[in-house]
Order: sequence, then C-alpha cells, then structure tokens
Amino acid sequence: MSPLEIIAVAVSFLGIWLTARRSMLCWPVNLLACALYFKLFLDVRLYADMVLQALFGLAIAYGWIAWGRGRRDDGRITLRPLPTWEATAGLAAGASGAVAIGWFTSHYTDAALPWMDAALSSFSLVAQYWTARRQAASWLLWIAVDVLYVGMFAFKALWLTAGLYGAMVVLAVLGYRRWQRER
Repeated sequence: MSPLEIIAVAVSFLGIWLTARRSMLCWPVNLLACALYFKLFLDVRLYADMVLQALFGLAIAYGWIAWGRGRRDDGRITLRPLPTWEATAGLAAGASGAVAIGWFTSHYTDAALPWMDAALSSFSLVAQYWTARRQAASWLLWIAVDVLYVGMFAFKALWLTAGLYGAMVVLAVLGYRRWQRER
C-alpha cells in the first residue's frame, strides 16, 4: 500500500459518490482519479488498466460536456433509458475489445493478468460511456465489473484498491437505486 494508492482511493471514492448524486463536480474529481490510477497501474504492470485510465480521461471530457447539455431548468441532470439495441451493441463492443486487448497484451507485453485486465478494461469503457450518456443501466454493468475488479486487485495485493472497488459495488447499487427512483 503506497501513498499514491491511498490518495487514488480517496479521490476515486469521492468521484463515484458525486456521480451517484449526479453532481457536475464528479467530472473533475474523476479526472484526477484517472491520473492517479494511471501512474499506479503503470507501477504494477496492469497496462490495460493504465491505458483505460487515459481513455477514461477522454470519456470524462465527453461526459462533462454531455451532462452539461442534459440539465433541466433546476440544474439537475436528466436520465435517459438504454435501448435494447444499444445495450447489445455496447456489450458486443466490450467483448470485442476484451479479445483484442487481451490478445495484444498477452503477446506483446509482460502484463500481469492480460486477459482479465483486458476484459475488465473493455467493459469499463462501455460502462463509462453509458454513464456519460446518463443511462441508469450503466450502474448494473459497473456492479458486475467492480465485483471482478475486487478479485483482481486482491490478487495483485492492491488491498486498498480492492477495498475501494468493494465500496464502489455498494455505491453502484446505491447509484442505480437513486437513478431509478429519480427517472
């Protein structure tokens, strides 16, 4: 457990909590969390998750803009349903990305867990995209991904990060319930 991991956990927790509350402040806080985790994942050779943090940075910029455009008159963020075709396309993209990233990292890097890392990274991008589009179903995918991340981070002895992802499962459940209630 490093000081970097401690700070990254605290900032990430705050960012997810702000997202569940649909606060615009979630975007800059989550951007900082991405930068911190980029460095941490580089240090522990989880390259797909490192690249994921850079891609999350781009998705965060998109989400920040999308949420800014999706406000009601009272300033609250409006939610959108996830059509079946869009859910299917997103999950197919996640699976395709997992195979492509997993193959690349297993053949061309010394990645610690190339296939697991690739799958979780790919599906996290799908969940982030759905979150940016203000779709409550994003929380369901986050729950599934975060449960698996707990195991991966525990295996890598990133105990605080595993704990953070355990807490993120709880926050995702709460976020989903809140977003469902406020549709």
